[in-house]
Amino acid sequence: MIEILNRTELARAKDTGALVAHILQTLKGRSTVGTNLLDIDRWTKAMIAEAGAQSCYVDYAPSFGRGPFGHYVCTAVNDAVLHGMPHDYALADGDLLTLDLAVSQGGVAADSAISFIVGTSRPAESVAMIDTTERALRAGIAAAGPGARVGDISHAIGTVLSEAGYPVNTEFGGHGIGSTMHQDPHIANTGRPGRGYRLRPGLLLALEPWVMADTDELVTDADGWTLRSATGSRTAHSEHTIAITDDGAEILTLPRQV
Repeated sequence: MIEILNRTELARAKDTGALVAHILQTLKGRSTVGTNLLDIDRWTKAMIAEAGAQSCYVDYAPSFGRGPFGHYVCTAVNDAVLHGMPHDYALADGDLLTLDLAVSQGGVAADSAISFIVGTSRPAESVAMIDTTERALRAGIAAAGPGARVGDISHAIGTVLSEAGYPVNTEFGGHGIGSTMHQDPHIANTGRPGRGYRLRPGLLLALEPWVMADTDELVTDADGWTLRSATGSRTAHSEHTIAITDDGAEILTLPRQV
């Protein structure tokens, strides 16, 4: 299913995106050395409830997971990259943490992910990996606009990732979003320009470049959800929800200026 949102729905999407951004930035500020992943999940639950919004994750039970997920935010640490299930783990200095959050409010969902290093350590390879996914995300957004095709976004993202030397996995990537969290079209993190669905104003997309340092192979934890690099190498993941407009693309999951 591919949805095209009207002006009223787009206004709601902006509110949802702002909420997702606010929660993620709040969680980032609280995620310090010694913070337990289960506390991050509890904080997320409380902020979603306080906003009168709904979690897209807690009851989510797709074919690729051992659902329902049962938690409110994905917390992926170091070699974990996607669908990280919160568990009893206290963050250590230098851990690379990815927080991935999707929330629905007013009938419209938004999805975003951030990767950052906990504490004062700054491992150079981790910093470079995070920077690469953020640059790839910006490139993908720049390639999105009315009349562009999904392949243009995939090519822009993949070019940045590949030129930085990272293998690219195409099993999981970006996606359409709207009244539900995951919709068509699928947006692989590499591809050929000029191919795929033609973008239209009112379309919402979640773009999410992610990489593993030295492999494109994933393994699944015993929890049935958390995906890790097959080699144990570190990973990073950056994501924004964007709206295709008459003029280009608008990022909906940026923190609002106050």
